[in-house]
Amino acid sequence: MTIFQKIIDREIPADFVYEDDDVCAFRDIAPQAPTHILVIPKKPLTKIADMGEQDVTLIGKLMLAATHIAREQGLEDYRLVINNGEKVGQTVFHLHLHILAGRRFGWPPG
Repeated sequence: MTIFQKIIDREIPADFVYEDDDVCAFRDIAPQAPTHILVIPKKPLTKIADMGEQDVTLIGKLMLAATHIAREQGLEDYRLVINNGEKVGQTVFHLHLHILAGRRFGWPPG
């Protein structure tokens, strides 16, 4: 069981900013920007590469939730990030999307 599943199950506290039947979002405890929110599906998918046809609607809901949260937070400019695997920075193996805002970001990410 991942730390995110424990947060979903309310075994670990989190600063929730959004929740519905399929998705929840909370502030990152080690923020990499002034605004750093994690958006996660309640279904335990390990990473984006593990999604199947049956998950298309869920992934759409994840993206819609992220845009809704950004709007509620008053964000106009923000970055959405999904890491897929350890070599690119994924540290919790429960699919999650980062909403990052409040500072300048370079490209490519470094």
